[in-house]
Amino acid sequence: MGGQRGTARRRDPGRERVADALARSTGSLSRAAMARMESDMAWFRDLSAEDRSWVGLIVQSGIKGFVDWYRRADDHHDGNALAVSVFGAAPRALTGVINLRQTVDLVRLSIEVTESSIDEILGAEDAPAVHAAVLRYAREVAFATAEVYARAAEVRGAWDARLEALVVDAVLRSEADESVLSRANALGWGAHGDVVVVLGSVPREQAEHHLFEEVRRLARAADMDALCATQGDRLVVVLGGVQDALKGAEHVVSAFGPGPVVVGPITSDLHHAHLSARAALSAHRSAGGWPEAPRPVSTADLLPERALAGDGHARRHLVEEVYLPLAGARGTLVETLSAYFASGSSLEGAGRILFVHPNTVRYRMRQVSDLTGYAPGTPRDAFALQIALVLGRQSRRDAL
Repeated sequence: MGGQRGTARRRDPGRERVADALARSTGSLSRAAMARMESDMAWFRDLSAEDRSWVGLIVQSGIKGFVDWYRRADDHHDGNALAVSVFGAAPRALTGVINLRQTVDLVRLSIEVTESSIDEILGAEDAPAVHAAVLRYAREVAFATAEVYARAAEVRGAWDARLEALVVDAVLRSEADESVLSRANALGWGAHGDVVVVLGSVPREQAEHHLFEEVRRLARAADMDALCATQGDRLVVVLGGVQDALKGAEHVVSAFGPGPVVVGPITSDLHHAHLSARAALSAHRSAGGWPEAPRPVSTADLLPERALAGDGHARRHLVEEVYLPLAGARGTLVETLSAYFASGSSLEGAGRILFVHPNTVRYRMRQVSDLTGYAPGTPRDAFALQIALVLGRQSRRDAL
């Protein structure tokens, strides 16, 4: 065992001699690389003197990295160690000054300068082997670069996901202040057009980041913005640039899991999107009461179920937007509507109860439809009107 360890540590004298020669030239190679950067990289010329000195350390580290790699070329190489040695020279002081792409360009330039200077530094006997070593080292750096980019993308993706979840949570909590809007913009939110919130279930066996990318792809295809978050088994999507709530939701409905998908009312911007979210949350909780509901379904179409589930906003809407207009209209629309339902939705039966001609009942039903938007002859609309009558009577509010 001891003999094997001794063999692993033994160095090739010729390689050591070449590595020493390259190491002695590190200063001149660094100066040559800096001169190349001055002429080839416009962004480098715009840096301050202090930042240029930091960049010089990165370049020098890149050249020294090759020399150390060449010296240990017969040892086992760890890709992680190579990535750290090459890219770890960038100090925190340069964060926000040069990006990862520019750092990679620096390392590549260092390798190019080293390769172009080999014939001047070394003799004809050693130069060919070192040229071949530079090519191999460049390949290994390429793999290290891919790893660094992958890690950076992973970290960026995880950070974006956390930031996006915070933004959506703030929207749901009615806390979308200027800082939240700024964070949304950082995520690519264009802040143009009206906004709606869409809720449904999370599809099974699909990674969250793939799900969000699919939602954003579908939204972009329809010229909309999208912010996504999951809350338990519920997928929350905030859509911007929406012209029609239901049509907007139809573009992304395929990304949701099984079950109801509800879309809230349109609001003017992200700051007011909590109003859409509030209605959507209530509708999603009560949507089970209407198994045959379309997908997606508007929160307005689920007003009866929401009211029965105790949603105060839905109850007030049915009273103020349906019952009170009927009670305040000329004639006896509330009485006629009650008689119509009591007779099994029969015009003739209601006419006999009220002692009027069936055509009179028919005329009054058209008035009900015009005032409320609900047609008494349609089963679903009749259900909403009946709930509104009950809630209106319970409220004991006089006609406005």
